[in-house]
Amino acid sequence: MIGIFDSGVGGMTVARAIEKMLPAVSTLYLGDLARAPYGPKSNSAIINYSLENSKFLVDMGARVIVIACNSASSVATDIVRREFNIPVLEVITPAVEQAVSISRNGRIGIIGTRATIRSGIYEQKIKALRPDFKVYSQPCPLLVPLVEEGWNNKRETKMILRRYLHPLKEKQIDSLILGCTHYPLLKHLIQPRIGKKVHLIDSSNNLADSLSKFLTEHPQLVEREEPVQRLHFTTDITETAQKCANAIFQRSITLRQP
Repeated sequence: MIGIFDSGVGGMTVARAIEKMLPAVSTLYLGDLARAPYGPKSNSAIINYSLENSKFLVDMGARVIVIACNSASSVATDIVRREFNIPVLEVITPAVEQAVSISRNGRIGIIGTRATIRSGIYEQKIKALRPDFKVYSQPCPLLVPLVEEGWNNKRETKMILRRYLHPLKEKQIDSLILGCTHYPLLKHLIQPRIGKKVHLIDSSNNLADSLSKFLTEHPQLVEREEPVQRLHFTTDITETAQKCANAIFQRSITLRQP
């Protein structure tokens, strides 16, 4: 079983991508809505939440953990790996690899939570692969609460996005990493405001592809279960979360509390 966690509903985009790419593998999702968003939290708080989330997934039978949260990926990945001694995949590396491979002018933008941008992890990984590339980062602290509230098409959300994206647009980037798994839910608003020629890097599909390749190389980690299980937990169940879950997975989802 693959265990996946995020601070809220955004990581469901990763879980959905994994389901589509690995239909024969059981998945277990945990969204920590009760403590979302993680972005404004301290590193120590994010690490503690990540360890608690991972313990729940492992106790439920997960043999591989996917951190579908950029804030947690940026500060807690190594600690989770040491604590549980099982494979842990994160959303940052696959997104970086795609951005570097498709950028033509070497100017990459990143939007993310304050915690993710503060960590500098994207710039570090990009520079490790391509020291000559220019990296421009923009914290977007209001976007996660807007997505969690279901304000995906509100005028206020469009105005805030325009304000956040303007500095990156001026830098003439040709690739934009959506450095939070909530942000793919706003792609329809981001693309026209950053420009149609800018490639949007959605880490959910990249991570699902990386996981598929990893499991091909390590087939012993995941037994093919019959029937395949799809379990979805959230630490708080709200009407908005339920609507988001149904929309993301494109079916009726039963949310449970741990």
